[in-house]
Amino acid sequence: MVTEDGIIDTLDGDGLRFGPIGDAAIHLCIDMQELFARETPWHVPWAHRTAPSIRHLVRHRPERTVFTRFLPPERPDDMPGSWRRFYTRWAEMTRGAIEPALLELVPMLAEFVPPASVFDKHGYSAFTAPDLGRRLREGGVDTLIVTGGETDICVWATVIGAIDRGYRVVLAADGVCSTSDATHDSLLHLCRNRFSQQIEVAWIDQIIDAWR
Repeated sequence: MVTEDGIIDTLDGDGLRFGPIGDAAIHLCIDMQELFARETPWHVPWAHRTAPSIRHLVRHRPERTVFTRFLPPERPDDMPGSWRRFYTRWAEMTRGAIEPALLELVPMLAEFVPPASVFDKHGYSAFTAPDLGRRLREGGVDTLIVTGGETDICVWATVIGAIDRGYRVVLAADGVCSTSDATHDSLLHLCRNRFSQQIEVAWIDQIIDAWR
């Protein structure tokens, strides 16, 4: 939940129960784009409040940061099955209808590319981005530090995909955002209580201190 003062009031966080973060870690930042930060039908009100915290983490290790961008199709008929129904509902958010600049990362994060890298995806999970999985495997990555939005959609889909692939997952409590306080808080509660052996919830300052 975000307070009236703009302070993210979620969980105290369990911290990094499994020790320091090693050199084989990657910071995976999900969909921090103008598409969600600006006043669009998909606007995530917390995005502008969360971006400075994410920037703090990116600055720590920009060369170990991977951004994803969510790219809608040109038109609804380009997508299969329920995605076609989804984009028929949100036709005004297809690439054929929006300003191309909306697809870009928010400026305070985009300035770190390069050395940070960007992968484009068409589904919720970061692992739907072509070549991301191969990049992580070939790089010997064993830990994913996850930030971005939305907590209860694309971030959660990515976290579940990372668990299934055996990664150590560190979720930054003050580095994720959503349009819904209730489901954001519920997801962090779920991570702490049902995935305690596979997800560590920690604050960005804790993560930076452990990732030296």
